Amino acid sequence: MPARRLIQCLALIVTVAVTGPTPAGQEFDTFLIDLQERTFQFFWDTANPKNGLIPDRYPTDAASSIAAVGFGLTTYPIGVERGYITRQEARERVLVTLRFLRAARQGPDAQGTAGYKGFFYHFLDMKTGKRAGDSELSTVDTAILLAGALFCQSYFDGADAQEVEIRRLVDDIYRRVDWRWAQPKPPAISLGWSPEDGFLKYDWRGYNEAMLVYLLALGSPTFPVGAEAWTEWTSRYDAHWGTLFGRDFLNFPPLFGHQYSHVWTDFRGIRDEYMRRRGIDYFENSRRAVYAQQAYAVANPQRCQDYSARIFGLTACDGPADV
Repeated sequence: MPARRLIQCLALIVTVAVTGPTPAGQEFDTFLIDLQERTFQFFWDTANPKNGLIPDRYPTDAASSIAAVGFGLTTYPIGVERGYITRQEARERVLVTLRFLRAARQGPDAQGTAGYKGFFYHFLDMKTGKRAGDSELSTVDTAILLAGALFCQSYFDGADAQEVEIRRLVDDIYRRVDWRWAQPKPPAISLGWSPEDGFLKYDWRGYNEAMLVYLLALGSPTFPVGAEAWTEWTSRYDAHWGTLFGRDFLNFPPLFGHQYSHVWTDFRGIRDEYMRRRGIDYFENSRRAVYAQQAYAVANPQRCQDYSARIFGLTACDGPADV
């Protein structure tokens, strides 16, 4: 399964929660259990065992997506808990990945580096780990990578020398990310940077998957951004608030925008000023988004094949028109 389709698995898992028991419930549970294991196996089987890098898509040749590496790091402890692999196997794979990331060359050069200022390029060569093509230094994809690494840091909490090393490496990788440098027009954080053109035109504002960027930037132990950065992030929320299929919520059309940050953060009961004013939290907002997506799939105004109450929420992915 392509890494870019991971969110489809998350959407299907949410489907169980929102639709409740059905006569075919046991059959569907079995399907989800199988889907979870096959999703794990994608990351485990396609990673380069020498550096831990994971391809953006499969089976066609592809560069590694640094975000896919973050999701992969997240799946390894889950694989231990599900019994797919041993804790030792997971430790060794995590260490291979983190050692590579920590040692990978950083710098402003257009070629021969993996990143700059602690951030990583969106795509890296699967073998060399160096920048692939003219990909950008990506703040959001780096954030997904960091979230996966921090998840491993929390999970591998033992006194074993390998687990101690995991925690140290994650500290090193997170602490060197210079979030303030990524604010060329403060207090907003830029989408990214390239050696050829400098910072990208746009900054992260509004509501989308980049909530994670601001959370990690605010919490940085070395280069934290100020609280005004969050205010800037939420400054355009009103443009995204609306009623869809009978539900009022802060909308972002692709479902991954409502789910990515929730992979690592439990937003239940957490409210900023904007959400307090609306009387909900971000978890409830995402729940409403899932219901609205499901209702859209049932209505199926564009007559898409197979859309239904149980098949919905497809977002960024390869399709039949892609070569």
